[in-house]
Parts: sequence; structure tokens; C-alpha cells
Amino acid sequence: MRRGIKEMDIILSRYADDRLAALDAARLDLYDALLSENDQDLYQWVTEQVAAPARFTDIVADISGTALTFR
Repeated sequence: MRRGIKEMDIILSRYADDRLAALDAARLDLYDALLSENDQDLYQWVTEQVAAPARFTDIVADISGTALTFR
């Protein structure tokens, strides 16, 4: 995966490796929509610098929690 910000490549690739197979169709659609967002915004949401939009709050929290386990 190549997004533009190396950190987001790492975070999203690890999340996908860890969780993608278990996501239901609705969650996959939401993840796909999330991937269409701007990298700078995603990074700020995942690192909790800025609150994610309401529709992405749960999945961003899941991604953030997953990212913490890799530190």
C-alpha cells in the first residue's frame, strides 16, 4: 500500500493484515470509504490530534488501538 505518508502505510497495512479478514461487509465499506480520505486528515485522526468525523469514529478508534499494539 502506498498512500503518501509512510506512517499511514504502516498503520493501515498492519490494521488490514490483522483485521480485514474478520470485517463484515458494512465495516469493509466503511474502511474503503476511510481509505478515500486525505492522508494528512487520517494521520491526525489516528494519532488523536483531531477528532475523526462521526461516521469514522469507531473504525478510527479500532485502527488507533491496533497501531498502539505495534509500538
